[in-house]
Amino acid sequence: MGILLRWLGAFLLLAATFNPTEWNYVRWATLHGTHQFPLAVFLGLILGVGYVVYGVATYRSIGLFGFFFLAAVFVAGVWVLLDWGVVSLSNSVLNTWLIIFVLSVILAIGLVWAKLFHRLSGQITDDDDN
Repeated sequence: MGILLRWLGAFLLLAATFNPTEWNYVRWATLHGTHQFPLAVFLGLILGVGYVVYGVATYRSIGLFGFFFLAAVFVAGVWVLLDWGVVSLSNSVLNTWLIIFVLSVILAIGLVWAKLFHRLSGQITDDDDN
């Protein structure tokens, strides 16, 4: 249940920032940010805090190499789906949601990697205080 909640948090963070609908921070700030500048800054900073939490935790647990390795695994998976005709590059809405999904999964893995590594290998990490 923990990884599902962390994934949901990452997905909501990314989708709240940008998605192909009209309900996202980037579109709202572009249209109304000049009229409601203090609110745009406030909401942007709240989103920034979320990115710092997820980004730092991901960087500390899997590192830059791990991030790009996971991204490469997902890109290869999408490539297979493209090859099989399941997805198409012409559908920009689906592609945007797919990118949001993949990034949210990578951020969720980064958030739970230490616990996952401990359970799979039986070894403890520096962050464990047991």
